[in-house]
Amino acid sequence: MSTQIQSDASANRTSDPPLLQVNDLRVYFPFSRGSLFRPEHGFIRAVDGLTFDIREGETLGLVGESGCGKSTTARAIINLVKPTSGQVILEGTDITGLNDRSMLPYRREVQMVFQDPFASLNPRMTVGSIIGEPIAVHGLAKGKDRKLEVIRLMELVGLNPRFLNRYPHEFSGGQRQRIGIARALAVQPKLILCDEPVSALDVSIQAQIINLLMDLQQRLGLSYLFIAHDLSVVRHIATRVGVMYLGRLVELGAAADLYRAPVHPYTEALLSAVPVPDPNAAAARERIVLSGEVPSPDKQYVGCAFADRCWLAEDRCRTEQPSLATKDHAGACWVRATD
Repeated sequence: MSTQIQSDASANRTSDPPLLQVNDLRVYFPFSRGSLFRPEHGFIRAVDGLTFDIREGETLGLVGESGCGKSTTARAIINLVKPTSGQVILEGTDITGLNDRSMLPYRREVQMVFQDPFASLNPRMTVGSIIGEPIAVHGLAKGKDRKLEVIRLMELVGLNPRFLNRYPHEFSGGQRQRIGIARALAVQPKLILCDEPVSALDVSIQAQIINLLMDLQQRLGLSYLFIAHDLSVVRHIATRVGVMYLGRLVELGAAADLYRAPVHPYTEALLSAVPVPDPNAAAARERIVLSGEVPSPDKQYVGCAFADRCWLAEDRCRTEQPSLATKDHAGACWVRATD
């Protein structure tokens, strides 16, 4: 199934315009620290110049360690967090900085599935009310028609409609995540931002949710931005993969190419940490252990932020910041840069 999705999406990349374009996106959070007499002011550079696109029917996986800016990127795209600069272009329209009223029609096009399937659901609302709320907000159906649509959505994600009047605490983690997916589908979006949707679930349930998302993509023609820190999960669902480090993309390319031949040393280190089920293959594989500390996002780095932890770093890496080339598979690395 995943191979078919990847081949279809690859064909679309050559002919169709992007559904979503993110251009030089930056999200900085101001902070103050120090004493009353010696205050220090600065910025946390959560997202620091991201550029990528997502086309209809494809899944872009966004991976990286905790704190690298993945979730902030998703929230900035949907305007839950206001970008400091840059552009978010949805179907040719720049939606960056729109107020809540102006964003309302675009929220039908882009929805979000959150990481915690319990905290993202209102415990005082029934499942029917949770799924039906976006239908009511956007005026898509009323009364009996709305109830019938909620029932259809519950069946679509594998929930029994008999549970319509139950509350979130009466469901398991996997069932609650299905409720979140049904809520996202209620307004018939084209793009769904999945913010680590399986990280809080058991491994067996993770596979069920991943399979559900892939099935929905084929049936409804959805596009996904799939955020995760588990590279083995992303491998099964992503058409392309972007690797983030300290708010920046350090590698971007087709999933098959990136897993087979990573360009950036950080990507190579991440892949070396992915568990391998074959004991012999695991024993033969070289594990890359990164030294040093994770850089602080409140500092402005002149060169590559990964240089102090990189075993390939040269003098140029510490004095010039590498950029991500605009080609099918690229890494922001001076040592391994190719024309």
